[in-house]
Amino acid sequence: MQRLWTGNYYNEGNGRDDIFDKLKEECGVFGVFGVPDAAALSYYGLHALQHRGEESAGICTCKDGEFHYHRNMGLVKEVFDADRIGALPGDRSIGHVRYSTAGESKLANAQPLVFKYRGGDLAVATNGNIVNAPHIRRELEDLGSIFQTSSDTEVIAHLIARSPKELVEAVKEAFGRLVGGYAFLIMTNEMLLVASDPHGIRPLVMGRLGDGYIFASESCALETVGAVYVRDVQPGELLVLDKDGLREERFAVMKRRAVCAMEYIYFARPDSDINGINLHASRKRMGQRLALESFVDADVVTGVPDSSISAAIGYAEQTGIPYELGLIKNKYTGRTFIQPSQELREKGVKMKLSAVRKVVEGKRVVMIDDSIVRGTTSLRIVNLLREAGAVEVHVRITSPPFTNPCFYGIDTPDRRDLIAHAKSVEEIRQAIQADSLYFLSQAGLVDAIGGHDGEPDRGLCLGCFSNDYPTPTEFKDAKIGCGCD
Repeated sequence: MQRLWTGNYYNEGNGRDDIFDKLKEECGVFGVFGVPDAAALSYYGLHALQHRGEESAGICTCKDGEFHYHRNMGLVKEVFDADRIGALPGDRSIGHVRYSTAGESKLANAQPLVFKYRGGDLAVATNGNIVNAPHIRRELEDLGSIFQTSSDTEVIAHLIARSPKELVEAVKEAFGRLVGGYAFLIMTNEMLLVASDPHGIRPLVMGRLGDGYIFASESCALETVGAVYVRDVQPGELLVLDKDGLREERFAVMKRRAVCAMEYIYFARPDSDINGINLHASRKRMGQRLALESFVDADVVTGVPDSSISAAIGYAEQTGIPYELGLIKNKYTGRTFIQPSQELREKGVKMKLSAVRKVVEGKRVVMIDDSIVRGTTSLRIVNLLREAGAVEVHVRITSPPFTNPCFYGIDTPDRRDLIAHAKSVEEIRQAIQADSLYFLSQAGLVDAIGGHDGEPDRGLCLGCFSNDYPTPTEFKDAKIGCGCD
């Protein structure tokens, strides 16, 4: 695999250079059952989830038992227009936006994946990662299965197709074999099935729109289409929707609830709620807790847009230091791309993010960010602020040090490339050239997120910070990738 130089660390590349070494969410899913113009609803719902995946988009609908689908590389607005949406009739649909990691970024892997088998048509969309997919895939290939993609998601289709049981029982049996964090939407000619892994690692919510149902990776997508939030899909739950309505079943008992902490810290939109917890409010609490744990005398507080703005406001409110827009993000630069030289990469940083000189010049600045992965982003932003005239730059991070990779659907580099895995906080401070550096404590993070009293870590997966993963440890050294790949 190509290794891309990104400043201080090599990045195991897949044809992209992330100018910002931020973590990437892999996918967003959106489902409709029993609502007219399902494709149009999915289009708007996927727009709301665009931040979860920018490489490909797809929608599959069903009308009178017949599938209609379209998927392509690009943003939702690039893949679909009025004519494309008009060619997708029906009151049932599943949609998907994707960001690839270990797998290839190509059309064959774009979702929903659509298959024909003896039971009819099958469309599958997922967010997350099936950690043991390579093991199951090799087993199925030995039994004669022929895979059409490099996607982990295709494994579930083969397991269902090979089962002699009726569909719902075949799906339960298939999910029973999976290890990982995932949210699935599966559509057939007659029904829609919705499932969340036994730990509830990846978010999935249910809403009502008229007499129909809407499902989405985040509640903000429900708001976008005018649906009313009903509840989160529970860990190990399988929802079956057909002509008789909705019935609630289980394919596994709920194990230790372990919602991905990075959803609260970074990935989900601030107007979304996860398990009843609003993201903007929890991020403000993270900033307030940071202020209590690591106050520093300064003139201005600013947040790295967009995910750290809420925390920066919380830090400012707690300390009384004014909050200012010291950093501005250009929202129209599009997706990241490979630059031919380090010099041009640095220009790319300024194209995506700029410091407001009149705000930071001559000031002692507290810069709030959500995480430090390789350290290259933090170094570049600290330098941006200094070049704009900041006399001091104090960095405060709303997560604990990111020392371990994620195995459940987040794009993380090799453990050796995580700066916090190899360096102390003081060494990281020196590497990013900040005047001071502090990471939110794990206890502070858990308290700031809140909810789920009585559960271990209040129902969070903190594996990337603690090395304590909710699934079996024999998969810790498995190939890291996305179920969407």
